[in-house]
Amino acid sequence: MTTLDQALDTAMQLPYEQKQMLIDILWKRQLEARREEIAANAREAVKAFHAGELKTESVDELLMRLHNSVKDQDDE
Repeated sequence: MTTLDQALDTAMQLPYEQKQMLIDILWKRQLEARREEIAANAREAVKAFHAGELKTESVDELLMRLHNSVKDQDDE
C-alpha cells in the first residue's frame, strides 16, 4: 500500500498542469463519494420512516431540537 508521503512525493514530480488535473480529479471523486454517502443515508432514512421507526414532528419541534443541539455543542 502506498503511504500518503509516497503519494505526495510522486504527485510533486508531476508537471504543474498535471498536478492541477490531479487536484481536480481528487476533488470531484471526493464530492461524488460524499454524494453517495448522503444518498445511502437518505435511503436508510426513508426505509426507517416506512418501517415506522421514525416519529414525525412539526417544524417548530425540529427547529427547537436543532437549536438545542447547537447550544449543547457550544457549551462543550
